[in-house]
Amino acid sequence: MEVNLTKESICLPSEDIVAREIEGDIIIVPLVAGIGDADDELYTLNETGKAIWKKLDGGKSLGKIATELSDEFASEAGEIEKDVIGFASEMVSRRILSIKN
Repeated sequence: MEVNLTKESICLPSEDIVAREIEGDIIIVPLVAGIGDADDELYTLNETGKAIWKKLDGGKSLGKIATELSDEFASEAGEIEKDVIGFASEMVSRRILSIKN
């Protein structure tokens, strides 16, 4: 599934998953078949993914999230925006995130 997100796109966690933070890790559990690459697969996020995930509330654009992360981590905004859009695109293609219309 090809996903074309932009910095204006707004994403939020899919209704087909449950995500919980357990001992510092974010665990994503699919509730329906066909999420991700295999059935019964659990997902955990690396530190970058976790920082992005925590801001995906369905109210902020990906560009706004990138700006906030750039400020928090004192990093170059363009590179972070690329990471945020790449992460969101991958999660949308796996149906872990939904695009808000």
